[in-house]
Amino acid sequence: MPPERLILLCGEFNKNLKQIEKSLKIKINQNGTEFDLSGKEDDVQIGVSALFELKLKLDNNVVITPDLVHLSLHSAKFNGEDVSSKDTPQIKTPRVVVSGRGKKQNEYLNNIKASDLTVGIGPSGTGKTFLAVACAVDDLLQEKIRKIVLVRPAVEAGEKLGFLPGDLSSKIDPYLRPLYDALHDMLGAERVNRLVERDIIEIAPLAYMRGRTLREAFIIMDEGQNTTIEQMKMFLTRLGFGSKAVVNGDLSQIDLPKSITSGLKHAIEVLKDVDSIKFTKFSAGDVVRHSLVQEIVEAYDNFN
Repeated sequence: MPPERLILLCGEFNKNLKQIEKSLKIKINQNGTEFDLSGKEDDVQIGVSALFELKLKLDNNVVITPDLVHLSLHSAKFNGEDVSSKDTPQIKTPRVVVSGRGKKQNEYLNNIKASDLTVGIGPSGTGKTFLAVACAVDDLLQEKIRKIVLVRPAVEAGEKLGFLPGDLSSKIDPYLRPLYDALHDMLGAERVNRLVERDIIEIAPLAYMRGRTLREAFIIMDEGQNTTIEQMKMFLTRLGFGSKAVVNGDLSQIDLPKSITSGLKHAIEVLKDVDSIKFTKFSAGDVVRHSLVQEIVEAYDNFN
């Protein structure tokens, strides 16, 4: 490898190597184009795989950034897991092909495919929303369902829908931005807008779900930790024939008053023995966003 490309691989002042060392708690000694990695065997193997993947990226003229190093480490960790091809579902949408990264994401996708009600629990950046939307789009395109319903409790920052400007759609839109972003990635903004206009993609404030029975629909609730017990029970009993629901949430991000029990937390305990309901619990190690996000999640998890 030419010296200038070696510098690009290692990073300025070896910052890429130092990032790998810090993440895996290993030691990397460089001698020209040779690298000697020392530490726990599994961690060393992940480091070797990450360096090899980064070299391939560099050979394809991809700029090596801290985020790319993080993603390469993440990919290397997952490649080392015992996940067979039959356990790795692929979802083809009009714009992207979606597949799980690692054991937990694959478990989550398989649970959604197999169950009428799936609960995803874990921190931001673990792919819960994106993967759920991918499954909904896939079912819609295969005509397994007639509509996608997006639900999210609006309690962030103490705001109430009645005090936000605009009509009902514009009021709830900001709270559903993560779901919209995923839909745009898979279908494109124009197609999503047409489907919303035709009510094939429906924006449904949680409070407006009462009294309804949703048939042949794929319902996604995001931020489920911010429901009350009554709201969660009401939502879970809206399922009609031919419908499927996914409830996502992060129990470390509850915005409810301290005197109110989270409906998601309560539902996990109440429904844990119902075989037909599937639960997937993600951890900080499953975060696939900016490397700093994983460090922040771990710091909060470890704070006493």
